[in-house]
Amino acid sequence: MDAQPSAQDALLMDNLPADSQLERLPVVQTSGLRKVYRTGFWMNQKVVSLQNCSLEVYQGETFGLLGQNGAGKTTLLKTLLGIIRPTAGQGTLLGRRLGDRQVKQRVGYLPENAYFYEFLTAWELLQYSASLFQIPAAVQRQRIPELFDQVGLSQKTARKKQLRQYSKGMLQRVGMAQALVNDPDVVFLDEPMSGLDPLGRYQMREIILALKAAGKTIFFNSHVLSDVEKICDRVAILARGELLCVGSLQDLLGTADLYQVQVRGGNPDVLRRWLPDLEFQEGAWRGHLQGDPQDFLTSLELMDAQLIGMNLARMSLEDFFVQQLRQRGIQASE
Repeated sequence: MDAQPSAQDALLMDNLPADSQLERLPVVQTSGLRKVYRTGFWMNQKVVSLQNCSLEVYQGETFGLLGQNGAGKTTLLKTLLGIIRPTAGQGTLLGRRLGDRQVKQRVGYLPENAYFYEFLTAWELLQYSASLFQIPAAVQRQRIPELFDQVGLSQKTARKKQLRQYSKGMLQRVGMAQALVNDPDVVFLDEPMSGLDPLGRYQMREIILALKAAGKTIFFNSHVLSDVEKICDRVAILARGELLCVGSLQDLLGTADLYQVQVRGGNPDVLRRWLPDLEFQEGAWRGHLQGDPQDFLTSLELMDAQLIGMNLARMSLEDFFVQQLRQRGIQASE
């Protein structure tokens, strides 16, 4: 059964112009999510995996959740899916409370380390998955071949070859096919590029972009930042279970009017006022300029510093990610 809008939502929509009614409502919405695990022999030790997580993901959006290993990405994803319950906080998925079983029919999920019975063929696996969703046999006969074409797996291989003979990349494609077997409204992907070679990562990106073009809502975890930068509409950074920032790439990284600067000499404390991410590399100070370029050049003259280079360059997502961790005293190796 599809989720129905509340009376308040319906009233708001009735009072909006026709075009405004097409504005997207949140597919995922959370407020103050917190998850604490108990460990130890007497279960008297607490490990905080999530704390005060509040976010929204909108219909048709590709949303990337970034973080180091152990940051809490999988915990948040499993909480959204209702696999685990939050210790505190609340949220909704497709308009229903987290854990509502009626939502599962409309959701696809690819775990980070998916386990499939290795003596099945890929075709048999999809038939089994489709039966769990009570998809009629006639629909399966049309849907399953389309899925294998969509993920780039030969139908002959899918029918004949057992999963124990598949490579990591092939298993990821099979996993993506099973996540899409019910034609879900929203797809959750946990580290979909993990362990893939460059070709496999490219193929997985193409699949995700095709889903995006089809209007699917995609929520995926990753620590491969270059892939996220090419795919996502918005991203969030999670560290030690806490969301550090959420926004579009333009919101977080700025526009192209960002200067990358190289300076020789000068006072580092003064330079850092202009270049917050200041680093010393190969005999020169480097960083991204924040402030008026002309004022910066005047400041260099007063410091008797030498400008080596000043080029337009937007900060990469990887640089921004590292900067956010450093500002909070978090080591990249944690």
